[in-house]
Amino acid sequence: MTTNERGVHTPKVVLVTGASRYIAGYLVSKLAQNPSIDRVIAVDMKSPSKDLLRKMGRAEFVRADIRNPLISKVISTNLVDTVVHASMLTHPPKAGSRAAMKDQNVLGAMQLFAACQKAPSVRKVVLKSSSAVYGCSAKDPIKFSEQMSARKPPRGGFALDTIEVEAFARGLGRRRPEIAVSTLRLSPLVGPRLNSAVSRYFASPVVPTILGRDARMQLLHEEDALAVLEHGTVSGPAGTFNVAGDGVIMMSQGVRRAGRVEAPMPFFLFKSAGRALMGPIMREFSKEQLDYFNFGCGLDTTRMRTELGFEPRWTTLQAFDDFVKGASLRPVIKPEWIDSAQDKLLELVGAPVGAQR
Repeated sequence: MTTNERGVHTPKVVLVTGASRYIAGYLVSKLAQNPSIDRVIAVDMKSPSKDLLRKMGRAEFVRADIRNPLISKVISTNLVDTVVHASMLTHPPKAGSRAAMKDQNVLGAMQLFAACQKAPSVRKVVLKSSSAVYGCSAKDPIKFSEQMSARKPPRGGFALDTIEVEAFARGLGRRRPEIAVSTLRLSPLVGPRLNSAVSRYFASPVVPTILGRDARMQLLHEEDALAVLEHGTVSGPAGTFNVAGDGVIMMSQGVRRAGRVEAPMPFFLFKSAGRALMGPIMREFSKEQLDYFNFGCGLDTTRMRTELGFEPRWTTLQAFDDFVKGASLRPVIKPEWIDSAQDKLLELVGAPVGAQR
């Protein structure tokens, strides 16, 4: 492992967990195309699809469970110097329970970071984390900085697991200060190819919302998620960084731009009536995801630019529009009709056309 002019280690042998999934798998593909990296080792409990394996190119796939102490042998025998942990589960596995999810997330991270601590070759760890650690509530600030914590304890298992895993990563950094630990807290992802919670929510023709609330959503495009993970792996410094696109999109604005029909309802009816409107889609959402659709979450991304040195290509609004375009959503209500009506209303009150968009 070498060091660049910024004092950041340049990786030579990189191990990426969660390689059978979209984000981690395509990250492996990007890293494998980097000529400065000698080897890329993709790890997961199940094999990636044939198409994804083909895209991984020269990367080596190792079928392994990071909860097994044998992961330590994979790291030590291959002289891995950089580990990217991107295998956190957001939902319980299909054949498992919340306990199985916690086992994979928490025990898996514990074993992986213990292996990193024991391996003299490891000099960098990148953790794909989430803004879910901040929770979502009516008490939230306009923007969370990295020094802040949740104003109200998160309800969902994924958020609770992520908080624990981040604590393990900080512990690793204290015990092995020569290891640069980078924690990237990504905002919710959207994009034309990614089956995310936000995309599933707005795919429903009728979108249930909370009466009297209009969640402020700050999103990250799938391509920017891959780009920041690649940047963090290759040249990013140690530290904790919020990562999100510029600006926000209000829930009502998103419903309109997606051509959906908004169905406001009291919070106590949100899940029951929402299931009647959205069918099985509503049952798929975790508690933290439902809270996000209720309150939203804003992130202060100053450190992302000044210290991490990353600039997203897509704003929140552009990322959302690209998802709508790529998903080929058929509008229930054409946005052009609403835009025209809004422009006429603004003309009547003497406001500049387009001022409210």
